[in-house]
Amino acid sequence: MAKRSAALLVYRLDAERGLLVLIAHMGGPFWARKNERAWSIPKGEYEDGEEPRDAAFREFAEEMGSQPPAGEIVEMGEFRQPSGKVITTYAVEGEFELSGFHSNTFEMEWPKGSGTIQAFPEVDRADWVTPDRAGVLLVKGQVPIVQRLRDTLAERGAAVDGASEAAS
Repeated sequence: MAKRSAALLVYRLDAERGLLVLIAHMGGPFWARKNERAWSIPKGEYEDGEEPRDAAFREFAEEMGSQPPAGEIVEMGEFRQPSGKVITTYAVEGEFELSGFHSNTFEMEWPKGSGTIQAFPEVDRADWVTPDRAGVLLVKGQVPIVQRLRDTLAERGAAVDGASEAAS
């Protein structure tokens, strides 16, 4: 059976820039010098019997350093990743202050083969980006999640394109 993860995509609607999504750069030495395709929606694996929504909220708090904003939860569905993993995804509109960001850590041997165990943040930074920018930064399998959010909000009548984008 495929591994399962749950994710929470926080978004906001900006009068000038339109839809902005909160994404996080993956931490650790493998991702340190990468930018494109090195970002993720806050997410993590969950065990049988755990509700995916609960896991998404737990993982957001662990990776971002605070509870997610309160608001209407939008069920985004499931997204199969190139690895075969399935991500059950939710979205919520709200604010997140980037200055309050701090992630949990994980340990690994680094440099490999050295016998030295080091701690690294699970994610090392976060940013608010447009869907187009997210399409460049996110790991490839998560790009459709942002597109589904954009489509869902547009169907609800939300102004997902910013003033400068709409004018051009």
